[in-house]
Amino acid sequence: MKWYYISPFIVFFVVLLVQISIIPLLSISGIIPDLILITLVYYSISRNQLYGTVLGASYGLLIDLITGNLLGSSMLAKTIAGFAAGYFSGETKKDINTSTYNFSFIVLMCAMINDVVFSFFSAFDIQTNMVTLLFEQALIPSLYTAVVSVLFIFSPFRRRKI
Repeated sequence: MKWYYISPFIVFFVVLLVQISIIPLLSISGIIPDLILITLVYYSISRNQLYGTVLGASYGLLIDLITGNLLGSSMLAKTIAGFAAGYFSGETKKDINTSTYNFSFIVLMCAMINDVVFSFFSAFDIQTNMVTLLFEQALIPSLYTAVVSVLFIFSPFRRRKI
C-alpha cells in the first residue's frame, strides 16, 4: 500500500532528472516537451481523478520549489491538468486510454490547460498579445509534448502495473 503512494514520487525525481539533463538537448527553438506532465496524465488515468488532482498539486509544488518559479503557478497548472486527466480514468477505459492514441490526445488537452494556466500566471506581460501568448507558450509546446507522448504508448515500461 505504501508503494502505491511512494512510487509516483520516485518516478517524478527520475523523470525530473531526465527533464533537466537530456530533454534540453531535444529543444526546438527553445521549446521542450513536458515529461512530468506526461507522467502526471498517466497516473491520473491509471488511478483516479482525486489521486491525479493531489498528485498534480504535489508535482507542481515540487517543481515550483526546485525551479524557483513563482510559487503556486506550476502547482495550480498541474493541479488543474491532473484533474482534467482524471476524467478519463473510468474502470473500463483505463487500458484503452493509456494504450492507444487517445493517450496523446489527452496529453495534448492537459498540456494546453497546463501551459495556458502557467503562462497566464507566470509569463504574462502587458506588451505580449494574447494570441501570441497562446500560440507560442501554449499551443506549440503542447503539440510537442503530445508528439513525445506517442513514444510512451509503445514503451515496454507502460505494460507493467505501476
